[in-house]
Amino acid sequence: MDDTCATSAAGDVRLQQPAPADERIVVKSALATLGTPDYETRLDVLAPERRGERKVLMGDDPALPKMPAAPTLLDFYRLRFGPRHSNHMLQSASLALKAGVEEKGVLACLLHDIGLVGLVGTDHGYWGAQLIGPYVDEDVAFAVRYHQALRFVPDAQAGYDYPQSYIDIFGEDYVPEPYIRADYEFARSHKWYGMARMITVNDVYSFDPDAVVNLEDFTDIVGRHFRQPREGLGFDSSPVAHMWRTMIWPRNFL
Repeated sequence: MDDTCATSAAGDVRLQQPAPADERIVVKSALATLGTPDYETRLDVLAPERRGERKVLMGDDPALPKMPAAPTLLDFYRLRFGPRHSNHMLQSASLALKAGVEEKGVLACLLHDIGLVGLVGTDHGYWGAQLIGPYVDEDVAFAVRYHQALRFVPDAQAGYDYPQSYIDIFGEDYVPEPYIRADYEFARSHKWYGMARMITVNDVYSFDPDAVVNLEDFTDIVGRHFRQPREGLGFDSSPVAHMWRTMIWPRNFL
Protein backbone atom coordinates (compact mmCIF):
# COMPACT_ATOMS: atom_id res chain seq x y z
CA MET A 1 0.00 0.00 0.00
CA ASP A 2 2.83 2.40 -0.79
CA ASP A 3 2.58 5.36 -3.16
CA THR A 4 1.49 4.49 -6.69
CA CYS A 5 3.22 5.61 -9.87
CA ALA A 6 2.01 6.62 -13.33
CA THR A 7 4.16 5.17 -16.10
CA SER A 8 4.61 5.90 -19.78
CA ALA A 9 4.22 3.31 -22.50
CA ALA A 10 7.97 2.80 -22.33
CA GLY A 11 7.69 1.94 -18.68
CA ASP A 12 9.58 4.92 -17.20
CA VAL A 13 8.24 6.46 -14.03
CA ARG A 14 6.92 9.95 -14.77
CA LEU A 15 4.87 11.03 -11.79
CA GLN A 16 4.40 9.96 -8.22
CA GLN A 17 0.70 9.93 -7.40
CA PRO A 18 -0.37 9.63 -3.77
CA ALA A 19 -2.68 6.78 -2.91
CA PRO A 20 -6.23 7.69 -1.90
CA ALA A 21 -6.43 9.33 1.51
CA ASP A 22 -8.80 6.63 2.78
CA GLU A 23 -6.36 3.84 1.91
CA ARG A 24 -4.86 2.58 5.14
CA ILE A 25 -1.12 2.02 5.43
CA VAL A 26 -0.01 -1.44 6.50
CA VAL A 27 3.33 -1.43 8.29
CA LYS A 28 5.12 -4.75 7.94
CA SER A 29 5.79 -6.48 11.25
CA ALA A 30 9.24 -6.82 12.73
CA LEU A 31 8.92 -10.60 12.93
CA ALA A 32 8.12 -10.90 9.23
CA THR A 33 11.07 -8.72 8.17
CA LEU A 34 13.95 -9.59 10.52
CA GLY A 35 17.16 -10.08 8.56
CA THR A 36 15.79 -8.41 5.42
CA PRO A 37 16.18 -4.86 4.06
CA ASP A 38 12.51 -4.26 4.88
CA TYR A 39 13.28 -4.44 8.58
CA GLU A 40 15.25 -1.17 8.50
CA THR A 41 12.87 0.59 6.12
CA ARG A 42 9.46 -0.69 7.17
CA LEU A 43 8.62 2.53 9.07
CA ASP A 44 9.68 4.84 6.23
CA VAL A 45 6.16 4.76 4.84
CA LEU A 46 5.08 6.82 7.86
CA ALA A 47 7.15 9.82 6.74
CA PRO A 48 4.76 12.73 6.02
CA GLU A 49 5.95 13.09 2.43
CA ARG A 50 5.03 9.46 1.73
CA ARG A 51 2.02 9.12 3.99
CA GLY A 52 0.19 12.20 2.82
CA GLU A 53 -3.31 12.20 4.31
CA ARG A 54 -3.40 8.45 4.77
CA LYS A 55 -3.63 6.81 8.18
CA VAL A 56 -2.10 3.56 9.38
CA LEU A 57 -4.27 0.50 9.67
CA MET A 58 -5.79 0.09 13.11
CA GLY A 59 -8.85 -2.07 13.58
CA ASP A 60 -10.70 -4.12 11.00
CA ASP A 61 -8.60 -5.09 8.00
CA PRO A 62 -10.51 -4.78 4.70
CA ALA A 63 -8.53 -7.77 3.41
CA LEU A 64 -10.11 -10.02 6.07
CA PRO A 65 -13.67 -10.94 7.01
CA LYS A 66 -14.96 -9.04 10.01
CA MET A 67 -15.02 -11.09 13.20
CA PRO A 68 -18.07 -11.10 15.49
CA ALA A 69 -17.97 -9.15 18.73
CA ALA A 70 -17.52 -12.31 20.82
CA PRO A 71 -15.66 -14.69 18.52
CA THR A 72 -15.71 -18.43 19.09
CA LEU A 73 -13.09 -21.02 18.21
CA LEU A 74 -15.08 -22.02 15.16
CA ASP A 75 -15.22 -18.39 14.01
CA PHE A 76 -11.43 -18.40 13.76
CA TYR A 77 -11.56 -21.52 11.60
CA ARG A 78 -14.16 -19.94 9.33
CA LEU A 79 -12.93 -16.35 9.18
CA ARG A 80 -9.18 -16.40 9.81
CA PHE A 81 -7.59 -19.72 8.91
CA GLY A 82 -7.22 -20.33 5.19
CA PRO A 83 -9.24 -23.27 3.85
CA ARG A 84 -6.16 -25.28 2.88
CA HIS A 85 -4.62 -25.03 6.33
CA SER A 86 -7.78 -25.51 8.33
CA ASN A 87 -8.59 -28.48 6.10
CA HIS A 88 -5.32 -30.08 7.16
CA MET A 89 -6.37 -29.95 10.81
CA LEU A 90 -9.85 -31.14 9.92
CA GLN A 91 -8.38 -34.09 8.04
CA SER A 92 -6.24 -34.99 11.03
CA ALA A 93 -9.21 -34.83 13.39
CA SER A 94 -11.31 -36.88 10.97
CA LEU A 95 -8.65 -39.59 10.79
CA ALA A 96 -8.49 -39.73 14.59
CA LEU A 97 -12.28 -39.93 14.83
CA LYS A 98 -12.43 -42.78 12.32
CA ALA A 99 -9.67 -44.58 14.23
CA GLY A 100 -11.77 -44.54 17.39
CA VAL A 101 -9.71 -41.95 19.27
CA GLU A 102 -11.58 -40.53 22.26
CA GLU A 103 -13.05 -37.05 21.92
CA LYS A 104 -10.33 -35.06 23.67
CA GLY A 105 -7.77 -36.66 21.37
CA VAL A 106 -9.86 -35.70 18.34
CA LEU A 107 -9.94 -32.13 19.65
CA ALA A 108 -6.15 -32.20 20.06
CA CYS A 109 -5.82 -33.19 16.40
CA LEU A 110 -8.23 -30.44 15.39
CA LEU A 111 -6.09 -27.91 17.27
CA HIS A 112 -2.61 -29.28 16.76
CA ASP A 113 -1.43 -26.76 14.13
CA ILE A 114 -3.42 -23.76 15.33
CA GLY A 115 -0.21 -21.91 16.19
CA LEU A 116 1.14 -22.51 12.69
CA VAL A 117 -1.94 -21.47 10.74
CA GLY A 118 -2.82 -18.52 12.97
CA LEU A 119 0.46 -17.10 14.27
CA VAL A 120 3.91 -18.40 13.32
CA GLY A 121 5.65 -21.57 12.17
CA THR A 122 8.61 -21.45 14.53
CA ASP A 123 7.83 -23.54 17.62
CA HIS A 124 4.20 -23.69 16.57
CA GLY A 125 3.45 -26.52 18.99
CA TYR A 126 4.49 -24.33 21.90
CA TRP A 127 2.56 -21.33 20.58
CA GLY A 128 -0.49 -23.48 19.97
CA ALA A 129 -0.43 -25.04 23.44
CA GLN A 130 -0.16 -21.62 25.04
CA LEU A 131 -2.96 -20.26 22.86
CA ILE A 132 -5.44 -22.98 23.85
CA GLY A 133 -4.18 -23.63 27.40
CA PRO A 134 -6.88 -21.76 29.35
CA TYR A 135 -9.69 -23.42 27.38
CA VAL A 136 -8.81 -27.13 27.22
CA ASP A 137 -7.79 -29.85 29.63
CA GLU A 138 -4.12 -30.00 30.45
CA ASP A 139 -3.50 -33.23 28.54
CA VAL A 140 -4.82 -31.66 25.32
CA ALA A 141 -2.48 -28.67 25.63
CA PHE A 142 0.38 -31.06 26.46
CA ALA A 143 -0.30 -33.09 23.32
CA VAL A 144 -0.35 -30.01 21.10
CA ARG A 145 2.88 -28.71 22.63
CA TYR A 146 4.90 -31.91 22.37
CA HIS A 147 3.66 -33.21 19.04
CA GLN A 148 6.17 -30.77 17.57
CA ALA A 149 9.15 -32.62 19.05
CA LEU A 150 7.67 -36.10 18.55
CA ARG A 151 7.31 -35.56 14.79
CA PHE A 152 11.06 -35.81 14.40
CA VAL A 153 11.44 -39.18 16.14
CA PRO A 154 9.85 -42.38 14.78
CA ASP A 155 8.01 -44.83 16.99
CA ALA A 156 7.49 -48.17 15.29
CA GLN A 157 5.35 -49.51 18.13
CA ALA A 158 2.92 -46.62 17.71
CA GLY A 159 2.98 -46.98 13.94
CA TYR A 160 4.79 -43.72 13.27
CA ASP A 161 7.58 -43.50 10.71
CA TYR A 162 9.71 -40.44 10.06
CA PRO A 163 7.86 -38.68 7.22
CA GLN A 164 9.40 -38.88 3.76
CA SER A 165 8.16 -35.33 3.22
CA TYR A 166 10.51 -34.17 6.00
CA ILE A 167 13.45 -35.74 4.22
CA ASP A 168 12.36 -34.01 1.04
CA ILE A 169 11.97 -30.52 2.52
CA PHE A 170 14.59 -30.52 5.30
CA GLY A 171 17.20 -32.79 3.74
CA GLU A 172 18.57 -36.17 4.76
CA ASP A 173 21.24 -34.56 6.93
CA TYR A 174 18.86 -32.40 8.96
CA VAL A 175 19.28 -32.78 12.72
CA PRO A 176 16.72 -31.06 15.02
CA GLU A 177 17.97 -28.62 17.61
CA PRO A 178 18.95 -30.11 21.01
CA TYR A 179 15.87 -28.69 22.74
CA ILE A 180 13.71 -30.77 20.40
CA ARG A 181 15.50 -33.94 21.47
CA ALA A 182 15.25 -32.92 25.13
CA ASP A 183 11.53 -32.30 24.82
CA TYR A 184 11.09 -35.62 23.05
CA GLU A 185 12.84 -37.41 25.91
CA PHE A 186 10.64 -35.60 28.43
CA ALA A 187 7.44 -36.37 26.56
CA ARG A 188 8.44 -39.99 25.89
CA SER A 189 8.47 -40.75 29.61
CA HIS A 190 5.36 -38.70 30.44
CA LYS A 191 1.96 -40.19 31.27
CA TRP A 192 0.39 -38.22 28.38
CA TYR A 193 2.88 -39.39 25.77
CA GLY A 194 0.22 -41.47 24.08
CA MET A 195 -1.99 -38.50 23.22
CA ALA A 196 0.90 -36.45 21.88
CA ARG A 197 2.12 -39.40 19.79
CA MET A 198 -1.43 -39.97 18.57
CA ILE A 199 -1.37 -36.53 16.96
CA THR A 200 1.70 -37.44 14.90
CA VAL A 201 0.10 -40.73 13.85
CA ASN A 202 -3.03 -38.93 12.64
CA ASP A 203 -1.23 -35.97 11.13
CA VAL A 204 -1.43 -35.61 7.37
CA TYR A 205 2.07 -35.18 5.99
CA SER A 206 1.00 -35.15 2.36
CA PHE A 207 -2.04 -32.90 2.29
CA ASP A 208 -4.93 -34.28 0.28
CA PRO A 209 -6.40 -31.32 -1.62
CA ASP A 210 -9.44 -33.38 -2.58
CA ALA A 211 -10.40 -34.40 0.94
CA VAL A 212 -13.48 -32.61 2.20
CA VAL A 213 -14.18 -32.50 5.93
CA ASN A 214 -16.87 -30.29 7.38
CA LEU A 215 -16.03 -28.15 10.38
CA GLU A 216 -19.57 -28.67 11.63
CA ASP A 217 -18.77 -32.37 12.14
CA PHE A 218 -16.78 -31.33 15.21
CA THR A 219 -19.19 -28.76 16.69
CA ASP A 220 -20.33 -31.08 19.47
CA ILE A 221 -16.80 -32.20 20.37
CA VAL A 222 -15.64 -28.59 20.54
CA GLY A 223 -18.68 -27.70 22.62
CA ARG A 224 -17.98 -30.46 25.12
CA HIS A 225 -14.22 -30.02 25.47
CA PHE A 226 -13.32 -26.41 24.59
CA ARG A 227 -14.26 -23.86 27.25
CA GLN A 228 -15.50 -20.99 25.13
CA PRO A 229 -15.38 -17.72 27.10
CA ARG A 230 -18.64 -15.81 27.20
CA GLU A 231 -16.87 -12.56 26.28
CA GLY A 232 -15.32 -14.14 23.21
CA LEU A 233 -11.77 -15.31 22.52
CA GLY A 234 -9.52 -12.27 22.82
CA PHE A 235 -11.75 -10.38 25.22
CA ASP A 236 -11.90 -12.53 28.34
CA SER A 237 -8.80 -11.03 30.04
CA SER A 238 -7.06 -14.42 30.01
CA PRO A 239 -3.23 -14.53 29.87
CA VAL A 240 -3.47 -15.38 26.16
CA ALA A 241 -6.26 -13.01 25.10
CA HIS A 242 -3.71 -10.85 23.28
CA MET A 243 -2.75 -13.80 21.08
CA TRP A 244 -6.32 -14.23 19.89
CA ARG A 245 -6.63 -10.47 19.32
CA THR A 246 -3.49 -10.63 17.19
CA MET A 247 -5.32 -13.04 14.91
CA ILE A 248 -8.39 -10.79 14.85
CA TRP A 249 -6.32 -7.71 13.89
CA PRO A 250 -3.06 -9.19 12.53
CA ARG A 251 -1.87 -6.07 10.70
CA ASN A 252 -2.55 -3.38 13.26
CA PHE A 253 0.37 -1.00 13.57
CA LEU A 254 0.24 -1.05 17.40
